[in-house]
Amino acid sequence: QVQLVESGGGSVQAGGSLKLSCEVSRVIYSPNCMAWFRQTPGKEREGVARIYVASGTSYYADSVQGRFTISQDDAKTTVYLQMGRLKPEDTAMYFCAAKVSAGWCSLNAADFGAWGQGTQVTVSS
Repeated sequence: QVQLVESGGGSVQAGGSLKLSCEVSRVIYSPNCMAWFRQTPGKEREGVARIYVASGTSYYADSVQGRFTISQDDAKTTVYLQMGRLKPEDTAMYFCAAKVSAGWCSLNAADFGAWGQGTQVTVSS
């Protein structure tokens, strides 16, 4: 199973930027795609962005389109989420996730079998 460790969260004022990192340890199987999700207390986990590991093709939720960028390093061992023009409503725990199985990769949390521990992002107005 894939192991994931997030870092880079913190507190920032509205309009600012943060960059999250997710280190991927491929224990047995390499992921098909990687994604970032976020969650606030009492709400369901929300898909933010995903990237196919082989092609680098990315997709974003409407709420972050044009403000966030998902990317990976050349070795495909770290996935990033560059967040810009942050808003208070972006405040959440952010999770990195991996989908090992082949095929279509959506932003449905149920499709992802490996998760990191999360990193908190707080945006103040």
